[in-house]
Amino acid sequence: MRIIAGSARGRPILAPKGQDTRPTQDYVRESLFNILQRIVPQARVLDLFAGSGALALEAISRGAEFAALVDQAPQAIVCIRKNVQSLGFEEQTAILQCKWQAALTRLVGQQRTFSLVFLDPPYRMTETGEICAEIAERGILENEAMIVIEHRKGLDPTLDNRFTCKDSRRYGDTVIHFYVYHGEDVEHA
Repeated sequence: MRIIAGSARGRPILAPKGQDTRPTQDYVRESLFNILQRIVPQARVLDLFAGSGALALEAISRGAEFAALVDQAPQAIVCIRKNVQSLGFEEQTAILQCKWQAALTRLVGQQRTFSLVFLDPPYRMTETGEICAEIAERGILENEAMIVIEHRKGLDPTLDNRFTCKDSRRYGDTVIHFYVYHGEDVEHA
């Protein structure tokens, strides 16, 4: 794996060994960031099931202001720390080793807000709609924040009316949905 573009272009990154982490393939990441190219510069990124950290680190390389990388697996955190250090992104990142719910509590306490969220949970998790609702209810999403959900084909997320699906792309058995968050006060038909 490598960083595809930006200040760290071509630099290698590590991925955790084993079956628990599915790193987003380079060609999928490249396509994803082509879609997000206007959103990424200056973004504040939350990578909630970070794995190797590839999505958040790609965003930092492309000009994102800050990224919080969350994972509960010790081997993932080891990789994330090594990747952050080798790329020199320590000042622009926060690494949280905990479950996603605990991470949200910590981020609320730090008064962090995010304009771009990557949600790539293990394929066995199907509650992405509930996770998005919880992120919104915690008040850490900026209005018009982009939520990028990666999941297995056939397990489409169901989000409430605070979120609008703007696009979706399929890459083999992987589907990526792009949702925009409209805030608590916006009513949609």
